[in-house]
Amino acid sequence: MTTSPAGRRSLTRVTDKQRLGPDAQVDDKALVFVPTDPALTDPFLALVEDWFSTPGFEWHPHRGLETVTTVVDGVLEHGDNLGHAGALEPGEVQWMTAGSGIIHRELAYRDEHAQVLQMWLNLPAAKKMTPSRYQDLTDAAMPRLRAPGLLVDVHAGTVGGVTGAADLHHPVQGVVATLDPGASYDLQVPGEQRLFAHVMSGRLLVGGRELHAGQTGWSDPATDPVIGLATATTLRLAAVDPERPARVMVYSGTPLREPVALGGPFVMNSKDEIATAFTEFHAGAFGPVPRTARLAYDR
Repeated sequence: MTTSPAGRRSLTRVTDKQRLGPDAQVDDKALVFVPTDPALTDPFLALVEDWFSTPGFEWHPHRGLETVTTVVDGVLEHGDNLGHAGALEPGEVQWMTAGSGIIHRELAYRDEHAQVLQMWLNLPAAKKMTPSRYQDLTDAAMPRLRAPGLLVDVHAGTVGGVTGAADLHHPVQGVVATLDPGASYDLQVPGEQRLFAHVMSGRLLVGGRELHAGQTGWSDPATDPVIGLATATTLRLAAVDPERPARVMVYSGTPLREPVALGGPFVMNSKDEIATAFTEFHAGAFGPVPRTARLAYDR
């Protein structure tokens, strides 16, 4: 039970992101959360922050999950073997359904600079082999909620009467909220959903607990202690730094409560399904690796 009186959400736990530094693909990397125990974060699997210029993430496969990539800074160039290609700027989101299998790449446009937050969202067993697709949530078409001192980009679900553009395979709500100093907001969250609130910048109270940039607060699904049904809940957000605004990503989703098998870029429900995914990928069932040139882009 993670609500206080009047349906207020409180936090079950708070975690700090782990900075890893550069590797062969990126200039820097941080792990916000990873699937050490998938049941604790269900239906979310991972959230990773990457800073890269070159080489970035060249052609690689996925199956059984969705990747939700929010551009923080720079320009992200992406493409896949279904023929999609594009570039996204800060605040924009790439929502990719890997489903039955896709091959894609993510690069910094012109090898200059990209900073992204990529979340892995699990798919239900019944949707693991759904057809692959891309959805680009661009700035021009981003549904937004505005109030004095507040701007909320709605990626998914319906918040304050504003519905996000993402077409979903499973109940998920996702926003990025920017609060001016002293501003506050009560975010409505379905009681049956687990949520995380990742502070992208600044400091703010989340569910009554102060968090700073790089920290993530979690709130587990809320149920009525008497009848056991999910209750209507709100998460209180309040910027506390008198000099700087705060920015926070808040995603919530209904837990799948299904077995999770992890195998590199694949997420299935059993080890046998992971083995099948690797066999089918190497046999060409995902399609050929594209040989397309880099994107010519000038928005």
